[in-house]
Amino acid sequence: MIIGTAGHIDHGKTTLVKALTGVDCDRLKEEKARGITVDLGYAYTPTLGFIDVPGHEKLIHNMLAGATGIDFALLVIAADDGPMPQTREHLEIIELLGIKRGAVALTKIDNASAERQQQAKAEIAELLASTALADAPIFPVAPISGEGIAELRAYLEEQSSLPSPERLKKAGGFRLAVDRCFTLSGAGTVVTGTAFAGSVKAGDQLLLSPPNKPVRVRSLRVQDAPAESGHAGQRIALALSGIEKSDVERGMWILAPALHFPVRRFDAKIRVLSGQPALKHWTQVHLHLGAEDVPARVALLGTTEIAPGSEHWAQITVDREIGTLAGDRFILRDASARHTIGGGQVLDIFPPSRKKGSPERLAMLTALADENPATALQLATEQQTAGVELDTYALNRNLDPATLQTITGQLNLKRVGNIAFSPSHWLALEAKLLAALAAEHERAPDMPGIERDRLRRLTLPTLSRPAFDALLAEPLASGRIAQTNAWLHLPEHRVQMAASDRDLWQTLKPLLDAEPYGPPRVRDVAKATGIGEDTVRALFKRVARIGEAYPVAHDHYFTASAVAALARYVAALNTEHGFARAASLRDQIGGGRKVAIHILEFFDRIGYTRRVRDTHVLRGSPEQFGS
Repeated sequence: MIIGTAGHIDHGKTTLVKALTGVDCDRLKEEKARGITVDLGYAYTPTLGFIDVPGHEKLIHNMLAGATGIDFALLVIAADDGPMPQTREHLEIIELLGIKRGAVALTKIDNASAERQQQAKAEIAELLASTALADAPIFPVAPISGEGIAELRAYLEEQSSLPSPERLKKAGGFRLAVDRCFTLSGAGTVVTGTAFAGSVKAGDQLLLSPPNKPVRVRSLRVQDAPAESGHAGQRIALALSGIEKSDVERGMWILAPALHFPVRRFDAKIRVLSGQPALKHWTQVHLHLGAEDVPARVALLGTTEIAPGSEHWAQITVDREIGTLAGDRFILRDASARHTIGGGQVLDIFPPSRKKGSPERLAMLTALADENPATALQLATEQQTAGVELDTYALNRNLDPATLQTITGQLNLKRVGNIAFSPSHWLALEAKLLAALAAEHERAPDMPGIERDRLRRLTLPTLSRPAFDALLAEPLASGRIAQTNAWLHLPEHRVQMAASDRDLWQTLKPLLDAEPYGPPRVRDVAKATGIGEDTVRALFKRVARIGEAYPVAHDHYFTASAVAALARYVAALNTEHGFARAASLRDQIGGGRKVAIHILEFFDRIGYTRRVRDTHVLRGSPEQFGS
């Protein structure tokens, strides 16, 4: 169990830790000279790890570097002083970090009368009454004489053996927040920190992040003792090869390579302290996350300010790349780094840059705020029109493939490649397609239906093409949606050509079928049949309107079956080469290069392909032409 001390300067935190462990955490020459803790100190027993933090208000940034990795708070309050300003600020930080387990050490009882001790206990009870530590026991101690130390140590040992719901997870990839680095003879570069997740052993290949430098674990110590392996919730020292001390800064991470994804923005839930002013949009702050301290700005989502004592969604933008994942707790201090404003929890390291405050996005953040990854995924798949990308969800939550597979199986999610949908949401999207087709038929009863890509753009523009095709495939297979050439429509919807048009089309269509990939133009058809050019043109336009022909170029109409076949040729070229070129298509279909160019330009124009220099890259699928 990692225990973090908290409390006002000169209330005896370091002396108390020494009494509990025999280790003096003040290691710096400055600390010895001034008699105060300046930076983080560490001490261990076989089952307990202590992080001793500075108490001075000007050293809160150092306190925060150690506080984010603890799972038990030891609040140290001197009996003669009682709660002081830094006691209160440290307590607020404990609350913001979600630390719910703790105890109070009432120190310096040898300097306070029995009456003063009782008064101090009453002050402490009042201070803690509305916090998660309201029921924390108070242990009167005198570290110098040893009075009360045995009782406190026994309680801490007992707590370390209890299961903790806040325990940092042992599953997932390894993550260690670096708070110290030094060089040791025989070991080389050594980094220390608290493991946030996963496990580690000698020989593991990891990364220093954000710099993205590969490292290998030569050896490790856990709780200051040699060990073969370590895991989340432990203080670990790693001897690493592959980096120098100069490569490492406090706030970096040692982690599994798959978790390397430095960010400049993330979405979060923020709570503002009751005693602070309202937090306004785009406020400049100092962000403390892991062992990191970085300037940042807060973009509020769906509101202009967060009132004192309230919480809301926000997107945080940092001045430089940092490492973080969903679930990480953080603290916000003001721009001058003198006052703690509030804090919160990371929800999503893949935030949108547009529509970030939309109702759908806020509903998504509500889903992601659930700490249970299965529940969060279920809620997210019910909220997100475009579905949830499973690889980014797994990275965001640090889920290994086996855990992700188990969760998706339990939830019976509909999967399209890497995208997941809840079964109920999938049916709702399908119903939206049917409703859109019905509305289109009512709006344009003389049209045969709507083209596939246009239906996607009108109804579900955020849905990927593969997901849309999968969504459409089911009602097409069951007959609830029909397709005639390129036109999608409800089965009962029919558009008929006038009898005269049908007869004339049956006369002219064989001319187009005779040369399907290079049919005669309007003037050539008119000349060959003796029918007026205007009559031919008007007919072809009406035929195109109901989907039996396409105007590939000006006055150049191809039959629907020919265009469907051409779409398959282009798809095959893309499968083989990654693109199609006019020359390649010409070789496939015969005829001239100019016609091949017109065909590819037509496909670009309708969105089936996209031109990239002299190539044409597939965007749609041949199925949209009824092929």
